[in-house]
Amino acid sequence: MPNIHGILYFVRYPMYERMLNKQEVPTFDDLLRYSGPVGPFWLTLDDRLTQTYKAAREIRFPYGKDYGWGAKYSVKRRHICDIFAENGAFTALFQISEKAIATVYGDLDNHAKQIWAEKYPCQSGGWIVFQVLTEDQMRNLEKIIVAKITVR
Repeated sequence: MPNIHGILYFVRYPMYERMLNKQEVPTFDDLLRYSGPVGPFWLTLDDRLTQTYKAAREIRFPYGKDYGWGAKYSVKRRHICDIFAENGAFTALFQISEKAIATVYGDLDNHAKQIWAEKYPCQSGGWIVFQVLTEDQMRNLEKIIVAKITVR
């Protein structure tokens, strides 16, 4: 994934402080605690992904020094998303097709639609960066991720 995508995104939407010490490997509980009041929303999403869709979760430090620690979710080697812990928030980064987003677009709020409008175009869809600060944002993110998993 091009680094410019993250730079463009974070010029418009400031990211919260991330876990950037690559030498200290966090546990999943550490990521949730760091996310503060939205940690329980991440846990709800994690339960849905791992229980319902049998996604594997891997704690990792991908994409270079500015992204920090997060969790990669994949289903049968298919990358679903990366979710990065932020101080008081979390941010999901993933690619999704036009076909998949079309199945939920009408059910998304204006904030989620704006995130889609600002995607980094790629193939027949794009990369989106979706920061979660509220329960409504988490619900929209969950709809999008479930569409990615279920629409081929």
